[in-house]
Amino acid sequence: MTELHHLGVAELAALLQTKQVSAVEVATRFLARTGGNPHNAFLDIDSEVTLAQARASDAKLAAGTDGPLEGVPVAHKDVFVTKDFCTTAGSKILTGYRSPFDATVVARLRQAGMVTLGKLNCDEFAMGSANENSAFGPVSNPWNTAHVPGGSSGGSAAAVAARLTPAATGTDTGGSIRQPAAFCGITGIKPTYGRASRYGMVAYASSLDQAGPMARSAEDCALLLSAMCGPDLDRDSTSLDVAAEDFSRNLLRPLARAGKDGGPLTIGIPQQWWGGSGEETAWLEGMTPAPSHLQQRETWPSINAALKALVALGAKVVRVDLDKPELAIPVYYIVACAEASSNLSRFDGVKFGHRAADFADLTDMYKKTRAEGFGQEVKRRIMTGAYVLSHGYYDAYYLQAQKIRRMIADDFQSAFASCDVIAGPVAPTTAWKLGDKADDPVASYLADIFTLPASLAGLPCMSLPVGLGEGGMPVGLQLIGNYLQEAKLLNVAHQFQLATDHHKQQAGAAA
Repeated sequence: MTELHHLGVAELAALLQTKQVSAVEVATRFLARTGGNPHNAFLDIDSEVTLAQARASDAKLAAGTDGPLEGVPVAHKDVFVTKDFCTTAGSKILTGYRSPFDATVVARLRQAGMVTLGKLNCDEFAMGSANENSAFGPVSNPWNTAHVPGGSSGGSAAAVAARLTPAATGTDTGGSIRQPAAFCGITGIKPTYGRASRYGMVAYASSLDQAGPMARSAEDCALLLSAMCGPDLDRDSTSLDVAAEDFSRNLLRPLARAGKDGGPLTIGIPQQWWGGSGEETAWLEGMTPAPSHLQQRETWPSINAALKALVALGAKVVRVDLDKPELAIPVYYIVACAEASSNLSRFDGVKFGHRAADFADLTDMYKKTRAEGFGQEVKRRIMTGAYVLSHGYYDAYYLQAQKIRRMIADDFQSAFASCDVIAGPVAPTTAWKLGDKADDPVASYLADIFTLPASLAGLPCMSLPVGLGEGGMPVGLQLIGNYLQEAKLLNVAHQFQLATDHHKQQAGAAA
């Protein structure tokens, strides 16, 4: 039998249900993998808690009262609060914090039977595109430890890619599930905004933050998403009043019958996103090279090959227009920073977390606590947010950004009139080297050009591995669906993964 750590969520669940392995065996195997904390992926591990949960799962499996994912391990991004593990959000200001309750996402996965392995490293308060902003050190990419894993859910992506856990939770504010999934060669999905409860998620930008699963395959993500989602109206005012559903229900639908009215699935290719010389898209009439700042020369060969594979599976492609995608960057960083400046005001040294040891008065305590507790990127975004919300600048920046955000959402609706899903790159490049963009935050912001638009619109979107680019680093294809169309995205991804093996390739560190 294949070693346990090489099995995905669906495979492990099947073995556990048929009692071919025990939850304790599985948990013990993965705990052994985390020894020495490879890639600096974990921030908190407690083997006693994990094994106690595994023993409880074995008891339920024996009694026939088990959940659909009983005994399958999962690890959580450290922005989800947990009773049994510390929660720091990757920040010194929350060092040692232990929540009195579990986040809804954590609780729902536990109700489904999943066993928690620990908490995963992330950019501080989920602010970053490389996982270099964590107060507890950067995470390295299992495919090449000299490279970043992406961010802010870099610990989650690296842990799954390195086979330290079969699944992980992540959060996506502007691409923080999709980009690290692409950089580490795994599958990740951000559902429609409001599908998964934000209760117990340490907030960065409340109108953008959304939880989602990260795993090796679309099938695994579908199982996880089905357990995570559902209304949480009493605790989360942004939760959608939409019943939980089985996101795996359409996985086997052929793409030739997966579109509108049972016809072929239609994939929209945004003209404005396409890079390269133009020759590689000659098979799609009307496509021309995108502006140089949008070109993704490192990734287009794999993406183009993936699109052709989807056509071979029965889909058809059409050109769509998403005007001025470059506007998504300033809009996102105005809106997100404004919300961050408000959300992070609660970390002041009074109620919880770090407090400066030496101060003269209350105001001095606030200043010193926040100066000591927050990293440079968090301070940069708080200051930016305070500025755009200040008197005299609110109308010029924040209000204008919200208007353009509405226009971006409207552009997507116009595009979906002629297609079922939209496809394109996740990032302009593969994972860059650690430190390459550390001194140039704007360069890091520009790497989010293809993920930000869907986040601003609140649309479901995902990344799936489609090959290797320069230096043998993974490339991800981004799929974007209309509101509440997660099952359709997962169907497309699963059909692609049935026909290819990109999602089965593993980093050298995963052996």
